[in-house]
Amino acid sequence: QVHLVESGGGLVQAGGSLKLSCAASGSGFSIGTMAWYRKAPGKQSELVAAITSGGTINYADSVKGRFSISRDNAKNTVYLQMNSLKPEDTAVYVCKVVASPGSYWGQGTQVTVSS
Repeated sequence: QVHLVESGGGLVQAGGSLKLSCAASGSGFSIGTMAWYRKAPGKQSELVAAITSGGTINYADSVKGRFSISRDNAKNTVYLQMNSLKPEDTAVYVCKVVASPGSYWGQGTQVTVSS
């Protein structure tokens, strides 16, 4: 079993920055792709960014050039650096980790960007 703990959300003004973290803990697992999704009220869940175990990265078009995903394999942690935040980035951000034997989701952290 893999347990995910997220941190770093909060309230920020437009143009500001936040950094999210998601740490995986447990025993006997091997981590593959780590990703961030977000869910805004009235909208479908959206893949924000993903990073494979080999370091291949993908971003949603809406965040390219503003967000940066990274991972620390020694700490089993994935990060999402969010810069130039916009009100439309307001959402609950949820971490997803693909690990043997399955996929695991964090509890979510609220990011609110005020105009």
